[in-house]
Amino acid sequence: MSDLHALYGTDTPPEAFETVTHGDVGLTLQGGALRHIRVNGVEVIRSVAFLVRDRDWGTIAPRLGPVERETAGALRVTIPMRFDTATGRLEVALSVEITGTGLRVSAQGRATGGFETNRAGFTVLHPIDGVAGAPATVTHSDGTRESGHFPLLIAPWQPFKDIAALEHVAGGLHIRCAFTGDVFEMEDQRQWGDASFKTYNRPLALPWPYRLEESETLSQSVAITWERAAEAAGPAAWEEPPANPVFPQMALVLTAEDARRADEVIEAVRFAGPQRLLCHVDAAAGPVGPQVAAFAALQSVLAGPCYDLELICRFDGRQSPEEELADHARAVTDAGLALSSVFVCPSVDRQSTPPGSEWPDCPPLDRVHAAAADAFPDLPRGGGMASFFPELNRKRPPSGMLDFVTHGLCPIVHAADDISVVETLEAVPHIARSARAIAAGRGYRIGPASIAMRQNPYGSRTIPNPDLDRVCMADDDPRHRGAFGAAYTIGLATALAPFAADVWTPAAVLGPRGLTGPDGFLPIAHALRALAGSAGQPVHEARIADGMAILHLGGGIVRANLTPRAQDGLPAFGWGAEGNCGRDG
Repeated sequence: MSDLHALYGTDTPPEAFETVTHGDVGLTLQGGALRHIRVNGVEVIRSVAFLVRDRDWGTIAPRLGPVERETAGALRVTIPMRFDTATGRLEVALSVEITGTGLRVSAQGRATGGFETNRAGFTVLHPIDGVAGAPATVTHSDGTRESGHFPLLIAPWQPFKDIAALEHVAGGLHIRCAFTGDVFEMEDQRQWGDASFKTYNRPLALPWPYRLEESETLSQSVAITWERAAEAAGPAAWEEPPANPVFPQMALVLTAEDARRADEVIEAVRFAGPQRLLCHVDAAAGPVGPQVAAFAALQSVLAGPCYDLELICRFDGRQSPEEELADHARAVTDAGLALSSVFVCPSVDRQSTPPGSEWPDCPPLDRVHAAAADAFPDLPRGGGMASFFPELNRKRPPSGMLDFVTHGLCPIVHAADDISVVETLEAVPHIARSARAIAAGRGYRIGPASIAMRQNPYGSRTIPNPDLDRVCMADDDPRHRGAFGAAYTIGLATALAPFAADVWTPAAVLGPRGLTGPDGFLPIAHALRALAGSAGQPVHEARIADGMAILHLGGGIVRANLTPRAQDGLPAFGWGAEGNCGRDG
Protein backbone atom coordinates (compact mmCIF):
# COMPACT_ATOMS: atom_id res chain seq x y z
CA MET A 1 0.00 0.00 0.00
CA SER A 2 1.35 3.43 -0.95
CA ASP A 3 1.80 6.20 1.59
CA LEU A 4 -0.90 8.22 -0.18
CA HIS A 5 -3.33 5.30 -0.03
CA ALA A 6 -2.64 4.77 3.66
CA LEU A 7 -3.29 8.43 4.40
CA TYR A 8 -6.23 9.13 2.09
CA GLY A 9 -7.61 5.78 0.93
CA THR A 10 -6.61 6.71 -2.64
CA ASP A 11 -3.42 7.20 -4.61
CA THR A 12 -4.71 10.54 -5.90
CA PRO A 13 -2.63 13.22 -4.17
CA PRO A 14 -4.18 16.28 -2.56
CA GLU A 15 -4.70 19.22 -4.85
CA ALA A 16 -1.55 21.30 -5.08
CA PHE A 17 -1.54 24.88 -3.86
CA GLU A 18 0.84 27.79 -4.19
CA THR A 19 1.67 30.39 -1.56
CA VAL A 20 1.55 33.92 -2.97
CA THR A 21 2.89 36.99 -1.17
CA HIS A 22 2.95 40.64 -2.18
CA GLY A 23 4.04 43.11 0.45
CA ASP A 24 1.93 42.60 3.58
CA VAL A 25 -0.56 40.38 1.70
CA GLY A 26 -0.33 36.61 1.70
CA LEU A 27 -2.67 33.99 0.28
CA THR A 28 -2.76 30.53 -1.22
CA LEU A 29 -3.78 29.87 -4.80
CA GLN A 30 -5.53 26.53 -5.24
CA GLY A 31 -7.66 25.31 -8.12
CA GLY A 32 -8.11 28.85 -9.37
CA ALA A 33 -9.36 30.07 -5.97
CA LEU A 34 -7.72 32.62 -3.67
CA ARG A 35 -7.74 31.18 -0.15
CA HIS A 36 -6.79 32.39 3.32
CA ILE A 37 -6.15 36.00 2.32
CA ARG A 38 -4.08 37.53 5.10
CA VAL A 39 -2.78 41.00 5.84
CA ASN A 40 0.20 41.03 8.21
CA GLY A 41 -0.79 37.51 9.22
CA VAL A 42 -4.44 38.37 9.96
CA GLU A 43 -6.99 36.46 7.89
CA VAL A 44 -9.36 38.98 6.33
CA ILE A 45 -11.12 36.71 3.81
CA ARG A 46 -11.32 32.91 3.79
CA SER A 47 -11.75 32.58 0.01
CA VAL A 48 -12.58 34.30 -3.27
CA ALA A 49 -13.49 31.88 -6.04
CA PHE A 50 -15.35 31.76 -9.32
CA LEU A 51 -17.54 28.67 -8.89
CA VAL A 52 -19.98 26.79 -11.07
CA ARG A 53 -22.66 24.41 -9.74
CA ASP A 54 -24.54 21.81 -11.74
CA ARG A 55 -28.29 21.11 -11.50
CA ASP A 56 -27.74 18.93 -8.39
CA TRP A 57 -25.63 21.66 -6.76
CA GLY A 58 -22.51 19.62 -7.39
CA THR A 59 -19.33 21.66 -7.89
CA ILE A 60 -17.93 21.50 -11.44
CA ALA A 61 -14.13 21.37 -11.24
CA PRO A 62 -12.57 23.79 -13.72
CA ARG A 63 -9.86 22.94 -16.19
CA LEU A 64 -7.15 25.55 -15.66
CA GLY A 65 -4.94 27.03 -18.34
CA PRO A 66 -1.42 28.38 -17.80
CA VAL A 67 -1.17 31.02 -15.07
CA GLU A 68 0.44 34.30 -16.12
CA ARG A 69 2.00 36.84 -13.72
CA GLU A 70 3.11 40.45 -13.88
CA THR A 71 4.89 42.04 -10.92
CA ALA A 72 5.46 45.62 -12.03
CA GLY A 73 4.00 47.59 -9.10
CA ALA A 74 0.88 45.63 -8.27
CA LEU A 75 0.94 41.84 -8.60
CA ARG A 76 -1.29 40.77 -11.47
CA VAL A 77 -2.28 37.14 -12.06
CA THR A 78 -4.36 35.82 -14.96
CA ILE A 79 -5.92 32.35 -14.91
CA PRO A 80 -7.91 30.82 -17.81
CA MET A 81 -10.70 28.51 -16.59
CA ARG A 82 -12.99 26.14 -18.48
CA PHE A 83 -16.13 24.51 -17.08
CA ASP A 84 -17.77 21.64 -19.01
CA THR A 85 -21.25 20.13 -18.66
CA ALA A 86 -23.18 17.63 -20.75
CA THR A 87 -24.85 20.50 -22.64
CA GLY A 88 -22.20 23.17 -23.02
CA ARG A 89 -19.03 24.91 -21.94
CA LEU A 90 -18.20 28.10 -20.04
CA GLU A 91 -14.79 29.67 -20.59
CA VAL A 92 -13.71 32.29 -18.05
CA ALA A 93 -10.70 34.59 -17.92
CA LEU A 94 -9.94 35.28 -14.24
CA SER A 95 -7.80 38.31 -13.40
CA VAL A 96 -6.34 39.13 -9.98
CA GLU A 97 -4.67 42.40 -8.97
CA ILE A 98 -3.06 42.75 -5.52
CA THR A 99 -1.84 46.07 -4.09
CA GLY A 100 -0.81 47.15 -0.62
CA THR A 101 -4.35 48.16 0.37
CA GLY A 102 -6.54 45.67 -1.42
CA LEU A 103 -7.13 43.20 -4.18
CA ARG A 104 -9.50 42.98 -7.10
CA VAL A 105 -10.66 39.81 -8.82
CA SER A 106 -12.58 40.02 -12.08
CA ALA A 107 -14.03 37.41 -14.44
CA GLN A 108 -15.02 37.58 -18.09
CA GLY A 109 -16.94 34.53 -19.32
CA ARG A 110 -18.48 33.24 -22.54
CA ALA A 111 -20.76 30.23 -22.99
CA THR A 112 -20.63 27.69 -25.80
CA GLY A 113 -23.76 25.61 -26.37
CA GLY A 114 -26.56 25.73 -23.82
CA PHE A 115 -24.65 25.84 -20.52
CA GLU A 116 -26.97 24.66 -17.72
CA THR A 117 -26.09 25.66 -14.18
CA ASN A 118 -27.56 26.46 -10.78
CA ARG A 119 -24.89 29.11 -10.18
CA ALA A 120 -21.98 30.56 -12.12
CA GLY A 121 -20.05 33.38 -10.51
CA PHE A 122 -18.05 34.66 -7.58
CA THR A 123 -18.36 33.52 -4.00
CA VAL A 124 -16.58 35.33 -1.18
CA LEU A 125 -16.15 33.53 2.13
CA HIS A 126 -15.69 35.40 5.39
CA PRO A 127 -14.13 33.38 8.24
CA ILE A 128 -16.30 32.75 11.29
CA ASP A 129 -13.88 33.21 14.21
CA GLY A 130 -13.95 36.86 15.20
CA VAL A 131 -16.69 37.56 12.63
CA ALA A 132 -19.77 35.73 13.99
CA GLY A 133 -21.77 38.32 15.92
CA ALA A 134 -19.70 41.24 14.60
CA PRO A 135 -21.36 44.46 13.33
CA ALA A 136 -21.66 44.79 9.56
CA THR A 137 -22.84 47.44 7.12
CA VAL A 138 -24.38 46.57 3.76
CA THR A 139 -24.62 48.94 0.82
CA HIS A 140 -27.48 47.90 -1.47
CA SER A 141 -27.66 48.28 -5.23
CA ASP A 142 -29.73 51.49 -4.90
CA GLY A 143 -27.04 53.07 -2.70
CA THR A 144 -28.90 52.76 0.61
CA ARG A 145 -26.98 51.43 3.62
CA GLU A 146 -28.16 48.91 6.21
CA SER A 147 -26.55 48.29 9.60
CA GLY A 148 -26.70 44.82 11.09
CA HIS A 149 -24.60 41.97 12.43
CA PHE A 150 -23.15 38.73 11.19
CA PRO A 151 -25.38 36.16 12.93
CA LEU A 152 -24.23 34.70 16.25
CA LEU A 153 -26.46 31.64 16.26
CA ILE A 154 -26.73 30.16 12.76
CA ALA A 155 -29.25 32.01 10.58
CA PRO A 156 -31.72 29.75 8.74
CA TRP A 157 -32.17 32.23 5.88
CA GLN A 158 -29.98 34.82 4.21
CA PRO A 159 -28.62 37.35 6.74
CA PHE A 160 -28.17 39.98 4.00
CA LYS A 161 -29.61 40.42 0.51
CA ASP A 162 -28.94 42.70 -2.46
CA ILE A 163 -25.31 43.29 -1.49
CA ALA A 164 -23.34 45.81 -3.52
CA ALA A 165 -20.79 46.22 -0.72
CA LEU A 166 -20.23 44.69 2.73
CA GLU A 167 -18.12 46.23 5.49
CA HIS A 168 -17.06 44.94 8.89
CA VAL A 169 -14.22 45.12 11.43
CA ALA A 170 -12.12 42.08 12.36
CA GLY A 171 -8.54 41.59 13.48
CA GLY A 172 -8.06 45.33 13.93
CA LEU A 173 -8.91 46.05 10.28
CA HIS A 174 -11.87 47.70 8.59
CA ILE A 175 -12.61 45.40 5.63
CA ARG A 176 -14.80 46.26 2.64
CA CYS A 177 -15.95 43.91 -0.15
CA ALA A 178 -17.62 45.44 -3.22
CA PHE A 179 -19.40 43.38 -5.90
CA THR A 180 -20.39 44.10 -9.50
CA GLY A 181 -21.95 42.17 -12.36
CA ASP A 182 -24.90 40.49 -10.65
CA VAL A 183 -27.10 40.58 -7.55
CA PHE A 184 -25.29 39.14 -4.54
CA GLU A 185 -26.63 37.88 -1.21
CA MET A 186 -25.23 36.04 1.82
CA GLU A 187 -25.94 32.69 3.42
CA ASP A 188 -24.71 31.39 6.74
CA GLN A 189 -22.57 28.49 5.54
CA ARG A 190 -22.04 27.25 9.07
CA GLN A 191 -25.37 25.46 8.54
CA TRP A 192 -23.64 22.99 6.21
CA GLY A 193 -20.52 22.70 8.33
CA ASP A 194 -18.48 25.25 6.38
CA ALA A 195 -16.39 27.57 8.52
CA SER A 196 -17.58 30.66 6.66
CA PHE A 197 -20.24 33.17 5.76
CA LYS A 198 -20.70 33.05 1.98
CA THR A 199 -21.62 35.94 -0.28
CA TYR A 200 -22.65 34.60 -3.68
CA ASN A 201 -24.20 35.74 -6.93
CA ARG A 202 -27.73 35.19 -8.22
CA PRO A 203 -30.46 35.17 -5.55
CA LEU A 204 -31.77 31.74 -4.62
CA ALA A 205 -35.32 33.01 -5.11
CA LEU A 206 -34.67 33.07 -8.87
CA PRO A 207 -35.35 29.87 -10.86
CA TRP A 208 -32.65 27.22 -11.11
CA PRO A 209 -31.20 25.55 -13.01
CA TYR A 210 -30.88 28.22 -15.69
CA ARG A 211 -29.08 28.36 -19.04
CA LEU A 212 -26.38 30.54 -20.49
CA GLU A 213 -27.10 30.37 -24.20
CA GLU A 214 -24.61 30.18 -27.09
CA SER A 215 -22.12 33.10 -26.96
CA GLU A 216 -23.81 34.63 -23.91
CA THR A 217 -21.30 36.53 -21.79
CA LEU A 218 -20.93 37.41 -18.13
CA SER A 219 -18.74 39.93 -16.36
CA GLN A 220 -18.27 40.11 -12.59
CA SER A 221 -15.80 41.54 -10.11
CA VAL A 222 -14.99 41.56 -6.41
CA ALA A 223 -12.91 44.36 -4.88
CA ILE A 224 -11.60 43.94 -1.32
CA THR A 225 -9.96 46.79 0.56
CA TRP A 226 -8.73 47.19 4.11
CA GLU A 227 -7.41 49.83 6.46
CA ARG A 228 -6.60 50.08 10.12
CA ALA A 229 -9.84 50.23 12.11
CA ALA A 230 -10.54 53.15 14.41
CA GLU A 231 -12.03 50.82 17.03
CA ALA A 232 -11.59 47.13 17.72
CA ALA A 233 -14.62 44.86 17.42
CA GLY A 234 -15.88 43.45 20.70
CA PRO A 235 -15.86 39.70 21.38
CA ALA A 236 -18.92 37.64 20.50
CA ALA A 237 -21.32 37.10 23.42
CA TRP A 238 -21.48 33.31 23.25
CA GLU A 239 -23.64 31.38 25.64
CA GLU A 240 -21.44 29.10 27.72
CA PRO A 241 -21.51 25.37 26.88
CA PRO A 242 -23.27 23.09 29.39
CA ALA A 243 -21.48 22.64 32.69
CA ASN A 244 -19.75 19.33 33.43
CA PRO A 245 -20.38 17.59 30.09
CA VAL A 246 -19.78 13.89 29.68
CA PHE A 247 -18.75 12.19 26.46
CA PRO A 248 -21.76 10.94 24.46
CA GLN A 249 -22.74 7.39 23.70
CA MET A 250 -21.82 6.18 20.24
CA ALA A 251 -24.23 4.80 17.66
CA LEU A 252 -23.52 3.23 14.27
CA VAL A 253 -26.08 3.47 11.49
CA LEU A 254 -27.43 0.25 10.00
CA THR A 255 -29.80 -0.50 7.12
CA ALA A 256 -32.07 -3.53 6.91
CA GLU A 257 -29.97 -4.84 4.03
CA ASP A 258 -26.87 -4.60 6.21
CA ALA A 259 -28.66 -6.21 9.16
CA ARG A 260 -29.20 -9.34 7.05
CA ARG A 261 -25.40 -9.77 6.93
CA ALA A 262 -25.47 -10.72 10.58
CA ASP A 263 -22.03 -12.32 10.86
CA GLU A 264 -20.28 -9.22 9.45
CA VAL A 265 -22.35 -6.89 11.61
CA ILE A 266 -21.67 -8.86 14.78
CA GLU A 267 -17.92 -8.87 14.15
CA ALA A 268 -17.82 -5.12 13.47
CA VAL A 269 -20.06 -4.15 16.39
CA ARG A 270 -18.18 -6.31 18.86
CA PHE A 271 -14.90 -4.80 17.71
CA ALA A 272 -15.94 -1.13 17.86
CA GLY A 273 -18.21 -1.46 20.90
CA PRO A 274 -20.92 1.14 20.16
CA GLN A 275 -23.60 1.52 22.78
CA ARG A 276 -26.33 1.88 20.16
CA LEU A 277 -27.37 0.97 16.62
CA LEU A 278 -29.35 3.48 14.57
CA CYS A 279 -31.76 1.32 12.55
CA HIS A 280 -32.75 3.10 9.35
CA VAL A 281 -36.26 2.19 8.16
CA ASP A 282 -37.62 3.94 5.06
CA ALA A 283 -41.37 3.52 4.51
CA ALA A 284 -41.07 5.47 1.24
CA ALA A 285 -38.67 2.85 -0.14
CA GLY A 286 -40.78 -0.22 0.58
CA PRO A 287 -42.87 -2.10 3.17
CA VAL A 288 -41.78 -1.49 6.74
CA GLY A 289 -42.50 -5.02 8.01
CA PRO A 290 -39.56 -6.79 6.27
CA GLN A 291 -37.17 -3.99 7.20
CA VAL A 292 -38.11 -4.17 10.87
CA ALA A 293 -37.98 -7.97 10.80
CA ALA A 294 -34.35 -7.82 9.64
CA PHE A 295 -33.39 -5.78 12.69
CA ALA A 296 -35.36 -8.10 14.99
CA ALA A 297 -33.51 -11.11 13.57
CA LEU A 298 -30.19 -9.37 14.18
CA GLN A 299 -31.21 -8.43 17.71
CA SER A 300 -31.88 -12.09 18.49
CA VAL A 301 -28.17 -12.83 17.97
CA LEU A 302 -26.73 -9.40 18.90
CA ALA A 303 -28.56 -8.22 21.98
CA GLY A 304 -25.91 -5.97 23.53
CA PRO A 305 -26.45 -2.53 21.92
CA CYS A 306 -29.57 -0.41 22.20
CA TYR A 307 -31.62 -0.39 19.00
CA ASP A 308 -32.84 3.09 18.01
CA LEU A 309 -35.34 3.43 15.17
CA GLU A 310 -34.82 6.10 12.51
CA LEU A 311 -38.28 5.97 10.91
CA ILE A 312 -38.79 7.74 7.59
CA CYS A 313 -42.55 8.02 7.03
CA ARG A 314 -44.39 8.40 3.72
CA PHE A 315 -47.12 10.83 4.81
CA ASP A 316 -48.25 10.87 1.17
CA GLY A 317 -52.01 11.06 1.71
CA ARG A 318 -52.72 7.35 1.33
CA GLN A 319 -53.17 7.18 5.10
CA SER A 320 -53.49 9.72 7.85
CA PRO A 321 -50.34 10.21 9.97
CA GLU A 322 -52.12 8.43 12.80
CA GLU A 323 -52.93 5.41 10.63
CA GLU A 324 -49.47 5.17 9.09
CA LEU A 325 -47.62 5.43 12.40
CA ALA A 326 -49.97 2.91 14.00
CA ASP A 327 -49.15 0.47 11.20
CA HIS A 328 -45.42 0.99 11.67
CA ALA A 329 -45.71 0.47 15.42
CA ARG A 330 -47.66 -2.73 14.78
CA ALA A 331 -44.87 -3.96 12.50
CA VAL A 332 -42.35 -3.37 15.30
CA THR A 333 -44.50 -5.30 17.78
CA ASP A 334 -45.15 -8.16 15.34
CA ALA A 335 -41.44 -8.53 14.63
CA GLY A 336 -40.55 -8.54 18.32
CA LEU A 337 -38.00 -5.72 17.91
CA ALA A 338 -37.17 -4.17 21.29
CA LEU A 339 -36.49 -0.48 20.70
CA SER A 340 -34.78 2.04 22.95
CA SER A 341 -36.05 5.13 21.11
CA VAL A 342 -37.78 6.22 17.92
CA PHE A 343 -37.04 9.21 15.69
CA VAL A 344 -39.75 10.11 13.15
CA CYS A 345 -39.01 12.14 10.00
CA PRO A 346 -41.34 12.81 7.05
CA SER A 347 -39.81 11.55 3.81
CA VAL A 348 -40.21 14.89 2.04
CA ASP A 349 -38.18 16.61 4.75
CA ARG A 350 -35.08 14.77 3.63
CA GLN A 351 -34.95 17.23 0.72
CA SER A 352 -34.01 20.84 1.27
CA THR A 353 -36.50 23.65 0.69
CA PRO A 354 -34.28 26.58 -0.38
CA PRO A 355 -35.25 30.23 0.01
CA GLY A 356 -37.99 31.19 -2.42
CA SER A 357 -39.16 27.59 -2.96
CA GLU A 358 -42.55 26.22 -2.00
CA TRP A 359 -42.70 23.81 0.91
CA PRO A 360 -43.80 20.31 -0.14
CA ASP A 361 -47.05 18.83 1.15
CA CYS A 362 -46.54 17.42 4.63
CA PRO A 363 -48.69 17.10 7.74
CA PRO A 364 -47.88 19.68 10.44
CA LEU A 365 -45.05 18.48 12.65
CA ASP A 366 -47.07 18.84 15.84
CA ARG A 367 -49.62 16.43 14.38
CA VAL A 368 -46.85 14.05 13.27
CA HIS A 369 -45.30 13.92 16.71
CA ALA A 370 -48.63 13.67 18.50
CA ALA A 371 -49.36 10.63 16.32
CA ALA A 372 -45.89 9.23 17.12
CA ALA A 373 -46.63 9.62 20.84
CA ASP A 374 -49.82 7.60 20.42
CA ALA A 375 -48.09 4.92 18.34
CA PHE A 376 -44.99 4.60 20.54
CA PRO A 377 -46.20 5.73 23.97
CA ASP A 378 -43.50 4.03 26.03
CA LEU A 379 -40.43 5.08 24.05
CA PRO A 380 -38.25 8.20 24.10
CA ARG A 381 -39.17 10.05 20.92
CA GLY A 382 -37.12 12.34 18.72
CA GLY A 383 -37.70 14.86 15.97
CA GLY A 384 -35.54 16.85 13.64
CA MET A 385 -33.99 15.86 10.34
CA ALA A 386 -32.49 12.72 8.87
CA SER A 387 -30.63 15.13 6.58
CA PHE A 388 -28.55 18.03 7.92
CA PHE A 389 -28.68 21.09 10.14
CA PRO A 390 -29.98 23.56 7.48
CA GLU A 391 -33.15 21.49 7.12
CA LEU A 392 -33.57 21.39 10.92
CA ASN A 393 -32.90 25.12 11.21
CA ARG A 394 -35.48 25.96 8.54
CA LYS A 395 -38.20 23.58 9.74
CA ARG A 396 -37.95 23.27 13.48
CA PRO A 397 -39.74 20.48 15.33
CA PRO A 398 -42.02 21.10 18.33
CA SER A 399 -39.30 20.38 20.87
CA GLY A 400 -41.75 20.53 23.79
CA MET A 401 -43.39 17.34 22.49
CA LEU A 402 -40.07 15.48 22.16
CA ASP A 403 -37.36 13.85 24.23
CA PHE A 404 -34.54 14.71 21.82
CA VAL A 405 -33.74 16.63 18.64
CA THR A 406 -31.37 15.30 16.00
CA HIS A 407 -29.75 16.03 12.63
CA GLY A 408 -26.92 14.70 10.45
CA LEU A 409 -23.65 16.25 9.33
CA CYS A 410 -21.53 16.02 6.16
CA PRO A 411 -18.32 18.06 5.58
CA ILE A 412 -18.26 17.82 1.75
CA VAL A 413 -21.40 19.74 0.79
CA HIS A 414 -19.65 22.75 -0.77
CA ALA A 415 -15.96 21.81 -0.90
CA ALA A 416 -14.19 18.47 -0.76
CA ASP A 417 -10.47 19.28 -0.57
CA ASP A 418 -8.60 18.15 2.53
CA ILE A 419 -8.15 21.62 3.98
CA SER A 420 -11.86 22.46 3.70
CA VAL A 421 -12.90 19.17 5.30
CA VAL A 422 -10.66 19.79 8.31
CA GLU A 423 -11.86 23.41 8.50
CA THR A 424 -15.45 22.22 8.97
CA LEU A 425 -14.43 21.25 12.51
CA GLU A 426 -14.35 25.01 13.25
CA ALA A 427 -18.08 25.16 12.50
CA VAL A 428 -19.14 22.18 14.63
CA PRO A 429 -19.32 24.19 17.90
CA HIS A 430 -21.48 26.78 16.11
CA ILE A 431 -23.82 24.02 14.90
CA ALA A 432 -23.98 22.43 18.34
CA ARG A 433 -24.81 25.74 20.05
CA SER A 434 -27.52 26.50 17.51
CA ALA A 435 -28.99 22.99 17.60
CA ARG A 436 -29.14 23.02 21.39
CA ALA A 437 -31.01 26.32 21.21
CA ILE A 438 -33.55 24.66 18.92
CA ALA A 439 -33.77 21.65 21.25
CA ALA A 440 -34.71 24.07 24.05
CA GLY A 441 -33.55 21.87 26.91
CA ARG A 442 -34.38 18.53 25.30
CA GLY A 443 -31.74 15.94 24.47
CA TYR A 444 -29.41 16.44 21.51
CA ARG A 445 -28.23 13.72 19.13
CA ILE A 446 -26.10 14.20 16.02
CA GLY A 447 -25.53 11.88 13.10
CA PRO A 448 -24.95 10.13 10.91
CA ALA A 449 -21.90 12.36 10.66
CA SER A 450 -19.45 10.93 8.14
CA ILE A 451 -17.23 12.47 5.48
CA ALA A 452 -19.26 10.92 2.66
CA MET A 453 -22.93 11.81 2.14
CA ARG A 454 -25.54 9.08 2.50
CA GLN A 455 -28.35 11.10 0.83
CA ASN A 456 -28.32 14.41 -1.04
CA PRO A 457 -30.93 16.92 0.22
CA TYR A 458 -29.91 19.41 -2.48
CA GLY A 459 -30.30 17.35 -5.63
CA SER A 460 -31.71 14.19 -7.13
CA ARG A 461 -28.77 11.99 -6.15
CA THR A 462 -25.44 11.82 -4.42
CA ILE A 463 -22.59 12.53 -6.82
CA PRO A 464 -20.91 9.47 -8.37
CA ASN A 465 -17.25 8.99 -7.46
CA PRO A 466 -16.00 6.02 -9.49
CA ASP A 467 -12.40 7.26 -9.45
CA LEU A 468 -12.46 7.61 -5.63
CA ASP A 469 -11.40 11.23 -5.76
CA ARG A 470 -12.28 14.16 -3.49
CA VAL A 471 -15.79 14.96 -4.77
CA CYS A 472 -18.47 17.15 -3.19
CA MET A 473 -21.63 15.34 -2.05
CA ALA A 474 -20.28 11.89 -2.98
CA ASP A 475 -21.68 8.85 -1.16
CA ASP A 476 -18.22 7.24 -1.11
CA ASP A 477 -15.18 9.22 0.00
CA PRO A 478 -11.89 7.29 0.06
CA ARG A 479 -10.52 9.34 2.97
CA HIS A 480 -12.98 7.53 5.24
CA ARG A 481 -10.81 4.43 4.74
CA GLY A 482 -7.44 6.10 5.36
CA ALA A 483 -5.67 7.63 8.31
CA PHE A 484 -7.38 10.91 7.39
CA GLY A 485 -10.79 9.41 8.27
CA ALA A 486 -9.68 8.38 11.74
CA ALA A 487 -8.09 11.76 12.47
CA TYR A 488 -11.13 13.67 11.19
CA THR A 489 -13.46 11.59 13.38
CA ILE A 490 -11.40 12.25 16.48
CA GLY A 491 -11.46 15.93 15.54
CA LEU A 492 -15.25 15.74 15.26
CA ALA A 493 -15.48 14.10 18.67
CA THR A 494 -13.28 16.84 20.10
CA ALA A 495 -15.34 19.64 18.59
CA LEU A 496 -18.59 18.11 19.87
CA ALA A 497 -17.44 17.06 23.34
CA PRO A 498 -18.11 20.33 25.26
CA PHE A 499 -21.74 20.48 24.12
CA ALA A 500 -23.14 17.49 25.99
CA ALA A 501 -24.67 15.61 23.10
CA ASP A 502 -26.39 12.44 24.26
CA VAL A 503 -25.52 10.34 21.21
CA TRP A 504 -23.26 10.76 18.19
CA THR A 505 -23.27 8.55 15.10
CA PRO A 506 -19.89 8.91 13.34
CA ALA A 507 -20.10 5.97 10.90
CA ALA A 508 -22.12 3.08 9.55
CA VAL A 509 -21.46 -0.54 10.42
CA LEU A 510 -20.96 -1.70 6.83
CA GLY A 511 -20.65 -0.17 3.37
CA PRO A 512 -18.66 2.83 2.10
CA ARG A 513 -19.14 4.67 5.40
CA GLY A 514 -18.56 1.55 7.51
CA LEU A 515 -15.80 0.03 9.62
CA THR A 516 -14.26 -2.61 7.37
CA GLY A 517 -12.32 -2.80 4.13
CA PRO A 518 -10.68 -5.53 2.06
CA ASP A 519 -7.85 -5.83 4.59
CA GLY A 520 -9.99 -5.89 7.73
CA PHE A 521 -10.87 -3.12 10.14
CA LEU A 522 -10.16 0.40 8.93
CA PRO A 523 -8.22 3.03 10.91
CA ILE A 524 -11.51 4.72 11.79
CA ALA A 525 -12.71 1.50 13.44
CA HIS A 526 -9.75 1.53 15.81
CA ALA A 527 -10.32 5.21 16.64
CA LEU A 528 -14.01 4.60 17.30
CA ARG A 529 -13.16 1.61 19.48
CA ALA A 530 -11.16 3.93 21.77
CA LEU A 531 -13.83 6.65 21.78
CA ALA A 532 -16.74 4.28 22.39
CA GLY A 533 -15.01 3.03 25.52
CA SER A 534 -15.04 6.58 26.89
CA ALA A 535 -18.81 7.13 26.71
CA GLY A 536 -20.08 8.64 29.93
CA GLN A 537 -16.64 9.88 30.99
CA PRO A 538 -16.32 13.51 32.07
CA VAL A 539 -14.89 15.90 29.47
CA HIS A 540 -11.97 17.66 31.11
CA GLU A 541 -10.54 19.26 27.97
CA ALA A 542 -11.54 19.37 24.31
CA ARG A 543 -9.38 21.59 22.15
CA ILE A 544 -8.39 21.93 18.48
CA ALA A 545 -5.44 24.21 17.83
CA ASP A 546 -2.44 24.29 15.52
CA GLY A 547 -3.61 21.22 13.65
CA MET A 548 -3.98 19.06 16.76
CA ALA A 549 -7.13 17.72 18.41
CA ILE A 550 -6.73 17.02 22.14
CA LEU A 551 -9.52 15.26 24.02
CA HIS A 552 -9.12 14.58 27.74
CA LEU A 553 -11.85 12.18 28.88
CA GLY A 554 -11.96 10.71 32.36
CA GLY A 555 -8.54 9.25 33.07
CA GLY A 556 -7.26 9.26 29.51
CA ILE A 557 -6.30 11.49 26.61
CA VAL A 558 -6.87 10.99 22.88
CA ARG A 559 -4.84 13.12 20.47
CA ALA A 560 -5.08 13.36 16.69
CA ASN A 561 -2.85 15.10 14.17
CA LEU A 562 -5.11 16.85 11.64
CA THR A 563 -2.29 17.72 9.24
CA PRO A 564 -0.36 15.90 6.48
CA ARG A 565 2.94 16.41 8.32
CA ALA A 566 4.30 14.76 11.45
CA GLN A 567 3.97 16.81 14.63
CA ASP A 568 3.95 16.40 18.40
CA GLY A 569 5.10 12.80 18.14
CA LEU A 570 2.31 11.75 15.78
CA PRO A 571 2.68 10.90 12.08
CA ALA A 572 0.61 12.61 9.40
CA PHE A 573 -3.08 12.18 10.33
CA GLY A 574 -1.99 9.89 13.15
CA TRP A 575 -3.62 9.52 16.53
CA GLY A 576 -2.91 8.01 19.92
CA ALA A 577 -4.58 7.27 23.24
CA GLU A 578 -2.93 7.59 26.63
CA GLY A 579 -4.10 6.43 30.02
CA ASN A 580 -7.47 4.82 30.68
CA CYS A 581 -9.31 6.06 27.61
CA GLY A 582 -11.41 3.28 26.10
CA ARG A 583 -9.91 0.52 24.02
CA ASP A 584 -7.33 1.49 21.43
CA GLY A 585 -7.46 -1.86 19.60
